Amino acid sequence: MARKKSPRTPRPATRDRGVPPATPSPINKATGKPGMAVPSRAGAAATPPSKHAFPIVGIGASAGGLEAFSELLSNLPVEPTMAFVLIQHLDPKHPSILSDILSRTTRMSVVEAKHGMRVEPGHVYVMPPNARMTIAGEVLHLGPRSDDRGPQLPIDHFLRSLAEDLGSRAIGVILSGSASDGALGLKAIKAEGGTTFAEAPQSAKFDSMPRSAVASGAVDFVLPPKAIAQELTRIGRHPYLGQTRAAPSPEAPASGPDAFDEILRKLREKSGIDFMLYRQTTIRRRIARRMMIHGLDTLEGYLGYLEAHPSQVHALYNDLLVNVTRFFRDPEAFRVLHVASFRASSSSGRRTRRSASGRRGVRRERKPTRWPSCCSSPLATRTASSRSSCSEAMSVKPRS
Repeated sequence: MARKKSPRTPRPATRDRGVPPATPSPINKATGKPGMAVPSRAGAAATPPSKHAFPIVGIGASAGGLEAFSELLSNLPVEPTMAFVLIQHLDPKHPSILSDILSRTTRMSVVEAKHGMRVEPGHVYVMPPNARMTIAGEVLHLGPRSDDRGPQLPIDHFLRSLAEDLGSRAIGVILSGSASDGALGLKAIKAEGGTTFAEAPQSAKFDSMPRSAVASGAVDFVLPPKAIAQELTRIGRHPYLGQTRAAPSPEAPASGPDAFDEILRKLREKSGIDFMLYRQTTIRRRIARRMMIHGLDTLEGYLGYLEAHPSQVHALYNDLLVNVTRFFRDPEAFRVLHVASFRASSSSGRRTRRSASGRRGVRRERKPTRWPSCCSSPLATRTASSRSSCSEAMSVKPRS
């Protein structure tokens, strides 16, 4: 006698679609516990839920970089909290065995980067020769080397894209090498709230690149490779690197607001600027960055540190300043300035006034444009260039 089949219980819709389990909330991520599982991206058509859930470390080097790379990687623990991307100046005409050599120094997976490869924590990616590499959406993109006759700057090129993609989760490291590649990339990372390292010139086989990075004023830590590895391990567990761009900073303790107000008061005394009128989420995020650098977890602890080290108030002030290049990386903001401001200015110059009797009057005289002396050269140059291009498009001769 055939047995009756029991009716099948319908599966949840989420399992039918292969969607991974729900990710931890931003508050749970902020605990900084190592070894947190990263959800699978299989079947995710939209933005993956783990977007920017872990930091990515871009490490640049040139001459003498192999020894520095090896020492740094050999002192890193095997923890799925960070990913590492190595960019070295390589001969474009010869294949590279750098990934094979470095795989002997670490238990992490070391692979040569390929176009479209998604970066995962606990892995090391090596840029291939004869290529330029960028990152977008945590995916590596390879392109041909530039045909310019000038020096190739693959480290700056990658670190800038890393800063734009990850923001405060971007980490830049400059090791041994000649010339100055990487210095501008570190400035871009710091402008986005990321963290920057340079090898101590005393330990570098070739110290030009580390010295140029330090001279840029954008380096948070100057250490030998072994100490860089130890510091990366420490900050990798800090809550600051466990937040997404959209996630707010962790709530301060009950006494936090008093400490926060006292920090702003110290800033006002030192700089003359009242940061209470600034965007509070940005202020708190920058303060959290300084707390991470100094290994502090509470606002009260950071306030005590500022009282014991008054020079650090100025360092915090520098971190709070808005980098002017961020404005020029916002096409929409500059388009509004380009169209609204310059077009209105040009059209008003052609306008004539009428007298009380209705007769056309003389053309209005305009004083020559004078740029304020406080403008930095990139700001003045870019603004003048845009004004000139707008005038050309409208067939209006720019006024000097």
